[in-house]
Amino acid sequence: MKIAISSDHGGNNLRREIIELLAEKGLEYEDLGPKDDESVDYPDYAKPVADGVASGNFDRGILICGTGIGMSIAANKVKGIRCALVHDVFSAKATREHNDTNVLAMGERVIGPGLAREIVSTWLSTPFSGGRHERRIEKLIELEG
Repeated sequence: MKIAISSDHGGNNLRREIIELLAEKGLEYEDLGPKDDESVDYPDYAKPVADGVASGNFDRGILICGTGIGMSIAANKVKGIRCALVHDVFSAKATREHNDTNVLAMGERVIGPGLAREIVSTWLSTPFSGGRHERRIEKLIELEG
């Protein structure tokens, strides 16, 4: 599994924590920045992750900003992306099982690093359940046009 990860300035610390987790798990990832803590615009960092996942260059994407809201909105503008804003482990599991999400958004100002690690671990290891949920995913794809 190849993962793209990015943040804005409000998510840099948590992004670094999650990069450490990905490295510990031996997962292949690409850090798409930002490279410093200067203020940046979240759409500029959500787009490369979403485009990379939508094109198949990455299997999954992780986006982090202060709340996760801006990143999730921006990512979901890209056709083929199903990004979920998640701040608890139950939702991380459910969004993979039921929604087959391919991008995860989190907020550094909302959750701490320990919980974020649990969320990411759960989200990465949970498979899509298929079945009745496949019909619903097809309907989401139809909405994209």
